[in-house]
Amino acid sequence: MNRVLTAAVTATAAALALTACGGSSDPLAAPTASGTPAPTGTIVVGSANFPESILLAEIYAGALEANGVKVTRKLNIASRETYYPGVQDGSIDLIPEYTGTLLTHIEKDATETGADEVYAALRKALPDSLTVLDKSTAENKDAVVVTKATADSLNLKTIEDLAKAGPVVFGGPPEFQKRSDGLPGLKESYNLEIKEYKSLDVGGPLTVDALKTGAIQAADLFTTDPAIKANNFVVLEDPKSNFAAQNVVPLINKSKADDTVKQVLNAIAAKLTTEVLIDLNAKLNAPDKPDAAKVAKDWLATAGI
Repeated sequence: MNRVLTAAVTATAAALALTACGGSSDPLAAPTASGTPAPTGTIVVGSANFPESILLAEIYAGALEANGVKVTRKLNIASRETYYPGVQDGSIDLIPEYTGTLLTHIEKDATETGADEVYAALRKALPDSLTVLDKSTAENKDAVVVTKATADSLNLKTIEDLAKAGPVVFGGPPEFQKRSDGLPGLKESYNLEIKEYKSLDVGGPLTVDALKTGAIQAADLFTTDPAIKANNFVVLEDPKSNFAAQNVVPLINKSKADDTVKQVLNAIAAKLTTEVLIDLNAKLNAPDKPDAAKVAKDWLATAGI
């Protein structure tokens, strides 16, 4: 899953996306997976409800449009638990995904952790109607993050150190409480006990602020989040690989993946690196608050796609 920016960026990106695709009458309301199959000859591009996913969806959509593909957007839907059924029923054709979390969503007992083995397992696990195209080297993993003050005071370097330090107040998205690599995985891998879980946002400003103010002692954030560096947060090491490889990959309806679509999306994958993703997220978080469509368009031009 993705991704820490200000609430204003998220709202702006969502509003523009919904306006473009004729979404809800409420410009800030998130669309849902409708269950109505996408039109023939059109690719419906979706995204999850965090800025990085919206940005990646805009990159996919913009590149496809530039190559003559008819596109509509259904952005800022919600978490995977909400949008994946829409991909399955064909109401969403294409969405940016992350290999490890998608694999464990489909197969909760998956044990693969390395980039290539996760990708291979994911391709096998997908239903016949879906496929993933080339994975990029860009990776955005979930991470357990603490402030430097907390890391120093408790001598924390790894998630195992955090577990030994005693129960903490943990914060993150609601779904992290139940996902196999969320709290259940941390309990199984590290015997991490928590005092309380605060359900906040998907690697967003609420989680960052709660960590900064001490309302929570540990958080689920994403490794491409510019807030980590900006706030001198500490990403705890994961020696037992609770979080599998999370390479960015396009998940697409096979019936819409013709040669042009494959070539365009694979060209994006070839250019997208973790460093690029961090830089794009930082641009989204710039003081002038550019929208995701503009950041995507600028990068596509720079990348020559």
